[in-house]
Amino acid sequence: MVDKIKLARQFIEAIPHAKALGLELTHIGAGEAEISMPYNTDLIGDPRTGVIHGGAVSAMLDTCCGAAVMSHPSAPGGTATIDLRIDYMRAATPGQTITTKATCYHITRNVAFVRATAMDEDTDRPVATAAGAFTVEGK
Repeated sequence: MVDKIKLARQFIEAIPHAKALGLELTHIGAGEAEISMPYNTDLIGDPRTGVIHGGAVSAMLDTCCGAAVMSHPSAPGGTATIDLRIDYMRAATPGQTITTKATCYHITRNVAFVRATAMDEDTDRPVATAAGAFTVEGK
């Protein structure tokens, strides 16, 4: 039997943009994933405030959602993003690590549905949320 969690971890660690962003897969399980991104001045989008660029947060959300799909017990293989809606709620606090948690909550024959939240140290106020649809490959 294929170890999907191991494959998902290897996939995330091999993605060049994930390396460039400093993404670290901190948890992966049956349809769940968590990724952290340490604060990095190279990723600042607004030099006046030191806030991380929204594109870095977007890539982190997308990557975490894909990992959640890949680790789901009903997902047989790889995945690709079909649609991802991101709602930015506030700027991440400069100097703080951003953590994203994603859950694959439903899978059909061809599509997996995922929700995710990105947070800094203020876990009561999300930085962004995402809802997406991803391909289910190999079924």
